[in-house]
Amino acid sequence: MASNLTRIKRFPNPNYKRSGPKSYVYLLNKYKFSPTKPGPYVLGGKVQQKGKYGIKSLVGGKAHVQRILQKKSTKDAQPGDVPADDQQNDSMYLCPVTIGTPGQTFNLDFDTGSADLWLWSTELPKSTNTSGHNVFDPKKSSTFKKTAGAAWKISYGDGSNASGDVGTDKVNIGNLVIENQSIELAKQLSAQFVSSEGDGLLGLAFGSINTVSPKPVATPVENMIKQADIPKTSELFTAYLGSYKDKNDPDHGISFYTFGYIDETARAGQEIYYAPIDNSKGFWQFKSATASVGDQKITRGGNTAIADTGTTLALVDDGLCQAIYDAIPGAKYDETQQGYLFPSDTPVDNLPIVSFDVGGREFAVQKEDLAFADAGGNMTYGGIQSRGDLPFDILGDTWLKGIYAIFDQGNKRFGAVVRHDPTQDPSVPKGQ
Repeated sequence: MASNLTRIKRFPNPNYKRSGPKSYVYLLNKYKFSPTKPGPYVLGGKVQQKGKYGIKSLVGGKAHVQRILQKKSTKDAQPGDVPADDQQNDSMYLCPVTIGTPGQTFNLDFDTGSADLWLWSTELPKSTNTSGHNVFDPKKSSTFKKTAGAAWKISYGDGSNASGDVGTDKVNIGNLVIENQSIELAKQLSAQFVSSEGDGLLGLAFGSINTVSPKPVATPVENMIKQADIPKTSELFTAYLGSYKDKNDPDHGISFYTFGYIDETARAGQEIYYAPIDNSKGFWQFKSATASVGDQKITRGGNTAIADTGTTLALVDDGLCQAIYDAIPGAKYDETQQGYLFPSDTPVDNLPIVSFDVGGREFAVQKEDLAFADAGGNMTYGGIQSRGDLPFDILGDTWLKGIYAIFDQGNKRFGAVVRHDPTQDPSVPKGQ
């Protein structure tokens, strides 16, 4: 291992407040899928003008129907816009990254489900409330260079978006410095983004889904490989996701990423199980043809899943979701929260072992992570929910906390070893 490679600490976002419905709405927006279970949120149609004229509004041009996320009114059940307060970015954990010369430090969400590196910047309107955020000032970096003609835009399913222009600069992740890395500076943030707690996002998916136009730019990991910042034999990064619940376990609930090496302490002498990935859609996607709920083995022919560190929940098909909560006494589906709940005082022995297949071998969700958030009435919002009409599973932190994950970009494979926690705490999680 090169001497400059080190763990990048992943720390709890002090301002994050767990909410099952808000995290689910975030995923509806991020992946733009239609719910298949009843509840207030639906994917509806909204007529918009393409807009030939006008400065502040779109006027004229051909009208088209855009599929957007909407919320049904409690009065007349008619769908309308989703209030900004109904959602939040899933930035439960953040990592420090230093950008520019001299360095400016930002707390970013490391996200294997997207491929943009964007930051709050001084190019935002003066009316934007930047309190509590670190804001990048390109004028204070001697190594920043603006990329002429380049722009970026992230659009979510409810019509919210973030956008701006592009430049290059030094990016320091741990002690690893990437030269001339493209960074995306926010010039406009809709309410959902303004209310988020981090300073931006660092995408760890594949560059094919980067949003920069007219041409997508390379991700930090792609540039690490191109610039030989990490060893040719280890063109990878890893994620070890801990929890405050594990503070009394041997690893004390630590949480970190590594780039360019596998942490042998986290590996704990185990053989890594690898599965080939299909990155044609830009994700860390692998075959996931089976699942287990207790002693019940469920065959899921042709099913696939993606590993997403930028997602708190795990989303699976409705049949599997039902089987999971059928195995928990007192569990039910709650239409008002559009999710499955189970009694908060459920003993750990009454919770099933739930496992998902990774290319031929199953890895389990820790029982304590089946509980995501307080749902009121002595009920807990479950960490596994419906994926709606998505054709693949999304395995976020709920599942990833049970493994040490290896994202081997050079060999196009995803690796896992079991993360052993001797004790399980099924209590309703706190803020983090």
